[in-house]
Amino acid sequence: MDKAALRRRQLMQALAKGVAAFGACGSLALRATLADDGPRRLFVREDRFGRMFPALPVFAQPSDALRTALLQIGKPGGLLDAQDDLAAGPVALILDPALSANNPNNPTHTAGTTFMGQFMDHDMTFDLTSTLGVPTDPEDSPNARTPAFDLDSVYGGGPAKSPQLYEKQHPRIKFRVESGGLFEDLPRMPSGRAVIADPRNDENLMIAGLHAAFLLFHNKVVDHLARGRRADDYEELFREARRLTTWHYQWMVVHEFLPLFIGQQLLDDILYRGRRFYRPRAAAFMPVEFQGAAYRFGHSIVRPSYRANLAGDKGQPFFGMIFDPAAEGESDPADLRGGARAPRRFIGWQTFFDFGDGNVKPNKLIDAKLSTPLFNLPLGAIATGNPPTALPQRTLLRHITWSLPSGQAIAREMDLDDEAQLAPDELVELRDYRRGLETSTPLWYYVIKEAALRAAGHTLGPVGGRIVGEVIIGLLELDRNSYLSVSPLWRPTLPDLRGHVTGEFRMIDFLHFAGVDPASRGQ
Repeated sequence: MDKAALRRRQLMQALAKGVAAFGACGSLALRATLADDGPRRLFVREDRFGRMFPALPVFAQPSDALRTALLQIGKPGGLLDAQDDLAAGPVALILDPALSANNPNNPTHTAGTTFMGQFMDHDMTFDLTSTLGVPTDPEDSPNARTPAFDLDSVYGGGPAKSPQLYEKQHPRIKFRVESGGLFEDLPRMPSGRAVIADPRNDENLMIAGLHAAFLLFHNKVVDHLARGRRADDYEELFREARRLTTWHYQWMVVHEFLPLFIGQQLLDDILYRGRRFYRPRAAAFMPVEFQGAAYRFGHSIVRPSYRANLAGDKGQPFFGMIFDPAAEGESDPADLRGGARAPRRFIGWQTFFDFGDGNVKPNKLIDAKLSTPLFNLPLGAIATGNPPTALPQRTLLRHITWSLPSGQAIAREMDLDDEAQLAPDELVELRDYRRGLETSTPLWYYVIKEAALRAAGHTLGPVGGRIVGEVIIGLLELDRNSYLSVSPLWRPTLPDLRGHVTGEFRMIDFLHFAGVDPASRGQ
């Protein structure tokens, strides 16, 4: 492509982003739209939650009867429980699909997709103030994370404001990384509490391992960039290392993980035709339709158990349930919860991402069944530390918290044809709760049921996919420091798994560069 054509393409992309971000009028003026429960703001601050569909009414009016119905839908042993045979143990649950007959595998996802999705969530949203089941105005609710894929969940405030995250020796531009006995671990206090910018990244062993991989990746980028530079150019070296780390991460979000979430066809439509519904009037903000419902599709793809590594348990594989109440209080828990250190508590990534050695395992389908361990979370895996401990109950109550619209209302707002929209007969199981939920369905339930019925559970369907895709792309396009904003034609510059710079970069390349892949460890 000649330079003139390249400039024209960049200009068209920039113009398309501007239209998508500001809408046809391009106005930054404050505007209110009336809904059934009063005015809702379209112009909100970046550090606040907001609404993607401010004109739509709540799916149901709050009441004790509604709360009871939602708790019944999400209870252990209830409608959403896959009824995995936990008594068979973690190994059998992986090897014998019949033990999870209601919880089939997703042939298009590897097991690590779940935890990269969780890592992304922790990087862009953190609600510390709202109360489950109590209506809350999202525009007055702070988001403790920046609504961007900027790795603030890893970097914190940087070496100056978060010095506890960085090596003590001068220059303070590399992260602290400790050892669990065999391989890397997060830095920890004597209590076992991780010293990291976002405590949720120690909720389970996989997310902790992923966070540690990001720490090591940044440190390797520092070494990579330091070759041939002035020895005293520390601040610039740190900034460039953070930029490269962040841009390679963003590249994987767009080119590897978002297609798995929503499908390549919908992603291409959003990238080339622009966003239709997530159009902030100024800075990016976090929509509650995404945070409280659509992006929580990830709960349905969690396996009941995982093989954490191949040889970490005295030379044998370490298998564990994602969570097991019987492991509460153990110094080296039998399950895969975070917050503990022991030689076997590390991640062998060949289980989670495909290195071509035949060891990778799949995710579960995106559908209206969740793995049974998620109905009894340890309190340590809940940010507030408060019950209920059934994850589906918490997600459904959040629909009351944020006064979320129904899936049907959003489908109509998106002008989906009748065949694309879910009909009441496709949600007939909700009639038993006598709240009209089969015609005005909680958005999260609609999204996961839609994925099962419209996309075979492989990706999200039209409502869930549009919300998730537009918000993720929108956060990147509205971030003035992201590669999509600064240089949309940029391609990765770090070497891949085979040591070549190809302009492509996948998760297996990331893990290899960080030095945590199977080949680097010799196992």
